[in-house]
Amino acid sequence: MRPQLERERLHVKLGVIVGALAGLGIAAYLIFAVGIGAVFAAATAVGWPGFGLICFLGLALFAILGPPWFVLVPPRFSPPVTTFVWGRAVRDSASEVLPFSHVGGIVIGARAVVLRGVKAPLAYASAIVDVTTEMAAQVVYVLVGVVIFLTHVPKSSSSEWLTNTAIVATFVGTLGTIGFLVVQRRGFAIVERLVERVLPKAAAQAGTFRSAMESIHASPLRIFLSVILHLMAWFAGAGATFAAVRLMGVHLGFAPIVCIEALLCAVRSAAIFIPNALGVQEAAYAMLMPFFGIGAPVGLALSLLKRARDIAIGIPILLVWQVIEGHHALGKNDEPEPPMRDRSLP
Repeated sequence: MRPQLERERLHVKLGVIVGALAGLGIAAYLIFAVGIGAVFAAATAVGWPGFGLICFLGLALFAILGPPWFVLVPPRFSPPVTTFVWGRAVRDSASEVLPFSHVGGIVIGARAVVLRGVKAPLAYASAIVDVTTEMAAQVVYVLVGVVIFLTHVPKSSSSEWLTNTAIVATFVGTLGTIGFLVVQRRGFAIVERLVERVLPKAAAQAGTFRSAMESIHASPLRIFLSVILHLMAWFAGAGATFAAVRLMGVHLGFAPIVCIEALLCAVRSAAIFIPNALGVQEAAYAMLMPFFGIGAPVGLALSLLKRARDIAIGIPILLVWQVIEGHHALGKNDEPEPPMRDRSLP
């Protein structure tokens, strides 16, 4: 069993490496094909003060992305909202900077929350539900983008293809979100019974995780609130992109930016297992910008600016997380005692 598991892990690592190299190749090809000079000129138009503002807005987004995760946790556990703001910062930094898929970032973000005092079953269960509510909000966001695209872009064969692709992606995303919710509410009981039969020693942990998941789903209102907050966060992200485009000296309305960012979300979701969506993001921006009268070099420059922002704020965040991990390891305390009033989740 172990050799087979090692082979599967090796295959996954090779897949990640191949995906990353292919993405880098696509990005490099697009930059050189469009014109490296034009892309560089558009990217440097913001200047250092402008880039600093872009980084500040990127950091501010974490303060908006933390509350949707925070509201999912039952009030009796009372972790501070800053815990989840930090967890979200680590999650997104890992997803965008490290050579992992988005799934790896989710795991690392949940681990960061554990180190802030939240019990592991609750941290991982709430992280999973948070991803689900973010997916639900993204479906609405992409639909808004499709509506804007239909009303702002003249009908053509390429626009029809893009619209149909986005609609199909939205439909698949809706089914995925519903299926994910059904599994969370009803599927873990089946998983727990299987674990009890195959791995009796792990049954207690499976049961604790299930209890944490049930405590979150006991309040549909909290889940609905998380969806609404995530939807607001999606639009806030479009606002940050709008500011970046204006700093580049390009005048493009907020509605087209929302459309471009929404359709980009659909494209990135389809490429979830490609590390950092390398090449995919660049191709999407280069394809979408011309629909609104903006040249592909601006789209590629915007993508590079966002990646530079992610690196500039992501590396310090991950370094701090590593320091916390190291301090935790030296303390020989694998599960820090959480500052919670409710101790029902061992």
